[in-house]
Amino acid sequence: MRTRRLGRTGFVINEIGYGAWGLGGGYWRGMEPRDAQRALYHAVERGIDFLDTALVYGDGTSEQLLGEVVRELRARDRVVVATKVPPASFEWPGDGKKPLEASFPARHVQDSVETSLRNLKLEAISLCQLHVWHDAWLQHSSWPELRGTLERLVKEGKVLHWGISANDHDPDVAVAVLDEPIMETVQVIYNLFDRGAERALFAKARERDAGIIGRVPLDEGSLGGELGADTRFPPDDWRNEYFGGDRLSQLAVRLARLSAFVGTTPRGARTSDDAKAIVEQVEKSRDEVEAGTLAELALRFVLSRDEVGVVIPGMRTVDHVERNLAISDGRRLSPALLDKLAEHVWERNWY
Repeated sequence: MRTRRLGRTGFVINEIGYGAWGLGGGYWRGMEPRDAQRALYHAVERGIDFLDTALVYGDGTSEQLLGEVVRELRARDRVVVATKVPPASFEWPGDGKKPLEASFPARHVQDSVETSLRNLKLEAISLCQLHVWHDAWLQHSSWPELRGTLERLVKEGKVLHWGISANDHDPDVAVAVLDEPIMETVQVIYNLFDRGAERALFAKARERDAGIIGRVPLDEGSLGGELGADTRFPPDDWRNEYFGGDRLSQLAVRLARLSAFVGTTPRGARTSDDAKAIVEQVEKSRDEVEAGTLAELALRFVLSRDEVGVVIPGMRTVDHVERNLAISDGRRLSPALLDKLAEHVWERNWY
């Protein structure tokens, strides 16, 4: 497994990290936190050393189960534990028209860090991230107080490094904050469909040597290849909104077009008549491919960017861990293929 620098934090970590939201359960229905925890045990034993969670995942359950794994495997000194402070308002994404203190008052950040430390039962948080951000907040009168609190928590040894989590599908509002020395990393949605981070964020990260943490590399499962026009989610599953309207039918067509670049046509590409017709054409003209499956193509796409220090797919099973680790072999997608994939951007403009 290959390693990368996470910006100027000093961390040199495996390029495949572990997104631990599944330990909290609830986001995708039918997932048992303890099942995901077994996958996490396996991941740490196999050498994955960047573990990303958040205080809000399962109201602390994810942090508790993650901390349990780290302690039982005596892995404190060989893993980076990253967690997140949620906005006090519980509003996602962050609204730059509202005051900073509505989302991140200094007292709230202090209390959240203390709660996370109790959940994790660790002496320090390796990396703590503000779980939404808007650059307009840098001009607010409460920013100096918040920055002072972040700096004090580092001096006290409770947090080793600070970063931010960029707003969903709008990374352009989390660029100027990287000029602040206290902010050393940024976690951002980046995948084959959603490439907004390429507009300005990646350039700023290079300039400031900030670490990029790539999240949602499989676009909430759509780039796993199984979802399609016939997919139905449980009534209380939030993906009913994300894939609402005719988006699953749109997805089937998009997967059919992406079938040209993988050795195995994803199931979702055969779930509508329009998609099937496209598949019939691309399978006849398919050239030599650089990925066996769509999920492999999606992860190799993210890892083909030097700016990305680590990618954090969610892994709910031991099989997920093994399949993801197999991709960390140093092989990147060719420039020619990356050029072709630029035509497959799917703007997230439905919010």
